[in-house]
Amino acid sequence: MGNSWGSERKHKKLNPASIIVYGFMYLFAIIYMIPLIWMIRTALIAPNKAIDLFSISWPTLGNFKRILQAAPFGQYYINTIVMVFGTLAVQFVLITMAGYAFARLNFWGKNVLFILFLTQLMITPDVLIMPNYSFMGQLGLVDTKLGVILPFFASALGIFLMRQTIKTIPYELEEAAKMDGCSLPRMLVQIYVPLLKPVYIAFGLISSSYQWNNFLWPLVMINSVEKRPLTLGLAIFAMSYETGAQWSDVTAATLLVIAPLLILFLIFQRQFIESFAHSGIK
Repeated sequence: MGNSWGSERKHKKLNPASIIVYGFMYLFAIIYMIPLIWMIRTALIAPNKAIDLFSISWPTLGNFKRILQAAPFGQYYINTIVMVFGTLAVQFVLITMAGYAFARLNFWGKNVLFILFLTQLMITPDVLIMPNYSFMGQLGLVDTKLGVILPFFASALGIFLMRQTIKTIPYELEEAAKMDGCSLPRMLVQIYVPLLKPVYIAFGLISSSYQWNNFLWPLVMINSVEKRPLTLGLAIFAMSYETGAQWSDVTAATLLVIAPLLILFLIFQRQFIESFAHSGIK
């Protein structure tokens, strides 16, 4: 009965209107994938055939070997990973504590302070480049990795997601923990952190993606070659080919930069969508 009902339901969905809708969805998906497919094809083809639309040849890794010899992309990767995960680690701690404070604690001016945090969402980080640069200069953090990631330690979006999710967790769990003599840090680690896993996933993917692709702020802050992140290194590498237009090398370097994010999205796209659903984002 169950199998036959499921089969009927499946066939019932395949009406002409659904076929047309799915057809357009697949069509637009293919159109949107054309630039990515073209980039992968150009990155794996010989340089003398890169701009030939109908040229076909065996894939080659020579382009990647050449760009790795031309620029220190290995060091760029290390710098980017340190910046991304360093920022994310501090953000997780701060948004957890701030989200708990706004959700559970009562203190003077809580609502006003929370609104001030939310106004940060309406201010693009590019507007604050000059004040942040001046402040980092006073701290002596110009041309340092810490100077690049320090302005992003406090995240209004992360605090908002944490507050909204913590408010949905039954307060009885916290009362029971207090009756058992559980301290606040232990309660946060053992009770709230496991329940907040969907929020950590959702916010972690957003934050890591933003930090991985951040370009303008590192461009202002970083002067040393050995401290450049991937985005800055890629831009300078591509500028060196402005006159020669070595598209195979440029696209190979671009693919090398975006590959980790692309792989993460393909692996965790389902968890990413489910995380937002559990976080109350519709």
